[in-house]
Amino acid sequence: MATTKFKGTDVELLGNEVNVGDKAPEVTVVNSDGLGDVTVGGAQGKKQLIIVVPSLDTGVCATETRNFNAKAADLKDVITTIVSLDLPFAAGRFCSAEGINNLTVTSDFRNKDFANAYGVLLGGSVLAGVTCRAIFVVDENGTVTYKEIVPEITEEPNYDAALAAVQ
Repeated sequence: MATTKFKGTDVELLGNEVNVGDKAPEVTVVNSDGLGDVTVGGAQGKKQLIIVVPSLDTGVCATETRNFNAKAADLKDVITTIVSLDLPFAAGRFCSAEGINNLTVTSDFRNKDFANAYGVLLGGSVLAGVTCRAIFVVDENGTVTYKEIVPEITEEPNYDAALAAVQ
């Protein structure tokens, strides 16, 4: 059973665990800009940096999204996507207010298909039903080449390792 921590307490991760070397499940999420479908995972002919956050309405998630937005401007031929369970309308307002324009911000609110397919759905805790904080890098052929489940949900990911993995 995979776990993470929330304020020092172990939290079970639900869904199918995806690891480095696995084929990245192809999942449809909802774009916060126009409510269109966005496909993440699978073979897309470009590298993918998939950034999973619990909610853009928290300080750590907002900071992480702003940081990746700034860093994504320098990435060439990389599809950079934020996935959360925030409603697309709230995510859209956040992006407008924060000037998020170098990455695609999406929502997995409909069926939690992404959260379940990637094993990042939080189980029994006060945050049950949202995603943990995680990073996946997927190569052009749809294989996961990097994975970080951030050990403590209230902390930021290892930006340098994630960016090095996508280079």
